[in-house]
Amino acid sequence: MTRYVAGLGCRQGCETAELAALLDRVLDEAGVPRSALMGLASLQRKCVEPALAGLARQRALPLEGFDETVLARHTGRLHSPSARVLDATGCAGIAEAAALALADRWGEGPAELRVGKRSSGHASVALARVEGQAADSL
Repeated sequence: MTRYVAGLGCRQGCETAELAALLDRVLDEAGVPRSALMGLASLQRKCVEPALAGLARQRALPLEGFDETVLARHTGRLHSPSARVLDATGCAGIAEAAALALADRWGEGPAELRVGKRSSGHASVALARVEGQAADSL
């Protein structure tokens, strides 16, 4: 089975239900079954946000945080880099970069985004495919 990870971003005060609905919309857009989603990722300091932690618990998925320097390494691979996000966080995108960072860590080569950043009022989600045979052992 092909494996995927989701990168997440949210504003303070985002509700878990909003983030979950956006994640489901992205999975549906990609035609990816929920059982193929193996993990969630975000900016490390955002992982304490109740919506992110709540979604990880709700879906029984690991949530991995990456610091700004790790996420910044993926700037050239982002579909939707943002100068505003760069100014605020030091990286040009959280959801897309986090998805790529986790997929790269778990896979056997550079990952690609399956779905670039999609946003709702307070949340963003991107989806990356975990490449290679290592994904089968996750």
